[in-house]
Amino acid sequence: MSLQIGIVGLPNVGKSTLFNALTSAGAATAPYPFTTIEPNVGVAAVPDARLERLAALVKPEKVTPATIEFVDIAGLVKGAHEGAGLGNQFLGHIRNVDAVLLVLRAFEDANVPPAGERVDPLSDLDTLDLELVLADLATTERRIEKVQGQAKGRPRDFADQLAWLASLRQHLNSGQPAHSFDPQPLGFTPEAHADWTTDFSLLTAKPRLYVVNVAEGDLPTGGPLAQRLQARADEEQIPCLTLCAACEAELATWSADEAAAYRRELGLAEPVLDRLIHASYKLLDLITFFTITGGKETRAWTLAAGRTAYDAASLIHSDIQRGFIRAEVASSATIIAGGGWAAARASGQARLEGREYVVQDGDVVHFRFNV
Repeated sequence: MSLQIGIVGLPNVGKSTLFNALTSAGAATAPYPFTTIEPNVGVAAVPDARLERLAALVKPEKVTPATIEFVDIAGLVKGAHEGAGLGNQFLGHIRNVDAVLLVLRAFEDANVPPAGERVDPLSDLDTLDLELVLADLATTERRIEKVQGQAKGRPRDFADQLAWLASLRQHLNSGQPAHSFDPQPLGFTPEAHADWTTDFSLLTAKPRLYVVNVAEGDLPTGGPLAQRLQARADEEQIPCLTLCAACEAELATWSADEAAAYRRELGLAEPVLDRLIHASYKLLDLITFFTITGGKETRAWTLAAGRTAYDAASLIHSDIQRGFIRAEVASSATIIAGGGWAAARASGQARLEGREYVVQDGDVVHFRFNV
């Protein structure tokens, strides 16, 4: 599956600097608003020691990691939902991502003015939330108008949908995000209104992750501003990471050993890319499985947790899913420890599974199928 994370924030919070640190893509950065007009998109390989060990064992011609796309979306400003700045265009880009990474500034820099009167990540978060909620409210109003038009000739057919939309509108109007909307007290289960939301992408319904951008001297805890935001994230049960985007962007140009040594001096255990990917996978409930194609390719794949071998087959090729017979499965730990598939089979730790088998994180899967 293609995983896309949108980097969202007010101007001058360090979004493009973080993007460069994550992707080494060289996106333009500057201390003035709207440096990013069209979104920058960078693809980063997902670090995975298991893939490296499998590749060292198999020695394939090609090693293909799983990937994650980061989208650096231009800074939102107050009034974006009404088109302020380049608001409508920016909000449209957010609708296409799987999750949003909200970058919040907690560093002082005389050369980079803050978006508001002062550096205040909690206030900035309130501004972002307000703009996203108001944008969702406008989307809901348009949907109500559309459904009301459809209901003129068949009011009973659309009565439940209009009641659901009216309740959602009231919820958003109170300043609450879509992800906290619970229609079940009204008698609507998620299955009942699934068809109503297939093309109804609400910004505040997307999974989110807070990133507090701090000065290097405030690492690793981030200082008082970051700690106040962490307290709010804990209260909201939202993942929150503290980092220094400028420092990470610089370290991305260093050798791996030098960068790792400097991070240890700062009290950091791993690069920002690894931290964000781990947090994103947990947020979206994703796992990784592997395939080994003879001596040709060893590859990592991203799959939603709880999906089956039949679902996994579709990621590789529709023909494999269509002709699915069985999946031969062993854990990557078993194959690495035993020295390959042959040892896993000999020890009885490789097994044949049907299409309903739920793929586990770290599985190595070989698909048997009819052409």
